[in-house]
Amino acid sequence: MATQQQCQVKLNWVAGRKGILESSVLNRRIEVATPPEFPNDIPGIWSPEHLFIGAVNSCFMTSFLAIAENSKLDFVQFECNAVGILDKKDGRYIVSQITLYPVVTLNYANEKAMRVIEMSEKSCLISNSIKTHVHLQAQIKLQNNEELTKPNGIGILLENN
Repeated sequence: MATQQQCQVKLNWVAGRKGILESSVLNRRIEVATPPEFPNDIPGIWSPEHLFIGAVNSCFMTSFLAIAENSKLDFVQFECNAVGILDKKDGRYIVSQITLYPVVTLNYANEKAMRVIEMSEKSCLISNSIKTHVHLQAQIKLQNNEELTKPNGIGILLENN
């Protein structure tokens, strides 16, 4: 990747509190609106809060995939739930923390898996760019459903400045 690059997203207001996000380099457009927790909400449409949490989660996944490939980590499944906490601090709404719950399924026990998960979060461009605290609760399983770590077996708090 070049030292600096540009990513452009265009937003067009449609009506009420709803808009359309698009980019000239992408095929799909995304409807966005006020989340259900706020007045004049539009249920069933992605909100900025969902997109923000989704950006952290999808960046973590793409970082994991790249690091797993470079580390030759043989895995059969990756999934990750992300939960963001919205708080009001000093009269302003913020996403104060995001907890990622990755579950990596392996064919066989491999000590490398947890290191790859940890490295993935530390190298995630989005997590490194935000003030929100990102927590990691990772779980590693074998394909035969044997758990190598408990869901709360590792708790990594990654402080972002």
